[in-house]
Amino acid sequence: MQQDKQPDYGPVVFRDRSAGFAFLTRSTASSDQTIEWDDGNTYPVVDVEISSESHPFYTGKARTVDSEGRIAKFERRYGEGDGS
Repeated sequence: MQQDKQPDYGPVVFRDRSAGFAFLTRSTASSDQTIEWDDGNTYPVVDVEISSESHPFYTGKARTVDSEGRIAKFERRYGEGDGS
């Protein structure tokens, strides 16, 4: 196996800013930003938009995302549904 072709695998912090949630794990993801963790060490941090703390499936709180706009766009494209 060629050693120079494998990505670096090491500790990384994934942070969900919308939920104020972060966790330390190991990954091949990299980042220029760093964060000081609870153990006093500095790790690269990757910001994510959705995590288990903010995903509607896990929280039980559904968020509506512009459903009226989607329906209006569908009706403009395919008509009012006159049944013909």
